Amino acid sequence: MINLLWALAAVFLVLWVLGISMNFTVGGLIHVLLVLAIISVLVRLITGRRVV
Repeated sequence: MINLLWALAAVFLVLWVLGISMNFTVGGLIHVLLVLAIISVLVRLITGRRVV
């Protein structure tokens, strides 16, 4: 589950960077994706679970 959060965070971050670099008109959506990526990383850090 935690690996999935990291994967989603990475995908959202890449989409956000692409959105800024290509100057999409759906900039609001890209920023929402960035917020979701940050939230998923924070959830990972707050829970503190370690994958063995």
